[in-house]
Amino acid sequence: MHTSSFWRFYHRGDPRLVSIALKTPAWFLGRRYLSLAPRLDMLPMEEEEYRREYQAILDKLDPRQVYDDLGEDAILLCWEPPGVFCHRRLVAAWLEEFLDVEVPEFPHNFNPNQKNLF
Repeated sequence: MHTSSFWRFYHRGDPRLVSIALKTPAWFLGRRYLSLAPRLDMLPMEEEEYRREYQAILDKLDPRQVYDDLGEDAILLCWEPPGVFCHRRLVAAWLEEFLDVEVPEFPHNFNPNQKNLF
């Protein structure tokens, strides 16, 4: 499992792509997992408050069930570019903590058009 931004996978129909955003780009063809999406009222929040509110969302979910639903090769996507605070990294940390798995962010120089990425 990995995390990344929608823009890294523009117009790709890869079945591993999963939006965990509240809204997705019109061109996005992948799956959606709305249980991991933030609420609309959370979007303008400062980071500390956002973290607290988002943790309340995660606390209602079973990390093993979420991981199994998504699949070990899922690529969790939302809007923020790599290195900017976003909820996909909170999800990654939550899964890593509870399941002892690694959920890295694709690096800045990642090219989704490369062959044999995984």
